[in-house]
Amino acid sequence: MQTGDTERAELLNAFFASVFSDKENNARPEEFGANDSAEETQPRITKEIVQEYLASLDVFKYPGPDELHPRVLKEVADVISEPLAVLFENSWRTGEVPADWRRANVVPIFKKGKRENPNNYRPVSLTSIPGKILEQIIKQTVCEHLERNAVITNSQHGFLKNKSCQTYLILFFDRITSLVDEGNAVDVVYLDFSKAFDKVPHDILVKKLVKCGLDYATTQWICNWLTDRTQRVLINGSSSSWRRVTSGVPQGSVLGPVLFNIFINDLDDGLKGILIKFADDTKMGDTWLESSTCEKDLGVLVDHKLDMSQQCDTAAKKANAILGCINRSIASRSREVIVPLYSALVRPHLEYCVQFWAPQFKKDTDKLERVQRRATKMVKGLETMPYEERLRELGMFSLEKRRLRGDMIAMFKYIKGCHVEEGERLFSAAPEKRTRSNGSKLQERRFHLNIRKNFLTVRAVRQWNLLPRSVVESPSLEVFKQRLDNHMSGVL
Repeated sequence: MQTGDTERAELLNAFFASVFSDKENNARPEEFGANDSAEETQPRITKEIVQEYLASLDVFKYPGPDELHPRVLKEVADVISEPLAVLFENSWRTGEVPADWRRANVVPIFKKGKRENPNNYRPVSLTSIPGKILEQIIKQTVCEHLERNAVITNSQHGFLKNKSCQTYLILFFDRITSLVDEGNAVDVVYLDFSKAFDKVPHDILVKKLVKCGLDYATTQWICNWLTDRTQRVLINGSSSSWRRVTSGVPQGSVLGPVLFNIFINDLDDGLKGILIKFADDTKMGDTWLESSTCEKDLGVLVDHKLDMSQQCDTAAKKANAILGCINRSIASRSREVIVPLYSALVRPHLEYCVQFWAPQFKKDTDKLERVQRRATKMVKGLETMPYEERLRELGMFSLEKRRLRGDMIAMFKYIKGCHVEEGERLFSAAPEKRTRSNGSKLQERRFHLNIRKNFLTVRAVRQWNLLPRSVVESPSLEVFKQRLDNHMSGVL
């Protein structure tokens, strides 16, 4: 069996390496106009910063090829934090990256399809824990620079603070449902670049790092971190031989997603039409292509009717299947067991991005609610109670009420919270003469079709306008949630 695992590891590593560019990465920052200026702020890493990162290590994570286990590093943090700080600072300042930090144990993660097809596996790199700590420190500097200088375009929603799958879907389909409501024909083009992370050319990436104004020391360190990388595949303790990595940003690394965002940031330069990006998933409007009636967009099924019935059906089936496993596998029927299992394993399938795909028809609403009805009925002592009483007994809201609560939380983020920039594009303030109620009333939009009526940016406005001033004017999201729950418990 061990020989078989070794052969499989070699096969997968050969496949993973086959997608790399053959071009050697000899590019240096100075080739693209960067220079080591004495005026630049020199990197400073204190013992306290390193100690904080060491203290937050997940002791259940696997070590990298250097076999420095996170549990050990965490337990000896007081002793090693100062020498590590010196090592990190010197590495960052000089650009010299230890060879151990440029090696990776690759774990193949099965996606879907036939297991014997290497193309159906995603390579996730396990690298040195100390090296990843320095990556985190450098990433913070890079992200602060990107945010301060507004480098990343608004069309990107992946791997960014205060953006998510849900903000991505709502922003794009607000435009789509609006166009359809106006009687326009709309086509959407989905682009999912094959092996995108693995094919990033290092020389072009370095050029873009310089172009976005990143300092010389950081650019030089990243350049050297990407150079002369090697990887091997591990399967059940057996490993392949080492292979060179000549392109790409490592999946599973800390810096990888940020570097990928920088690399694809100018994808829509000079492009006419609508384009919104989530990592390597991209949508473009105004282009005629052969069409399909249904596509999965970041885990949500969207069909040509835009009525979300297929998504509701899929979500209910997945949730019911998991609930069935819990029912068959767990002997206990106490609320202390059933409710946490339902909340952690079942309900997320019913609520993932649900502010985007909320059911539009009663049959779909009932289909989702039946899952929670079934779950609450599994609790010992509540079997014969009406559903509403079971919910009160368990301190739970119905899924319908939870979706309304989620709508209001999303609205707060768009109007007063972390999504204000997108909110300014999605909502308009109501005329002053109509703002006597909660002080933050929004303009209610007109619509012709139910697909527009039922979309978040239309359906949630009226409910937002009905909220009392004390809820809307909450000083923070947490306070808003508390006041909203009190309000909903009292009036709904």
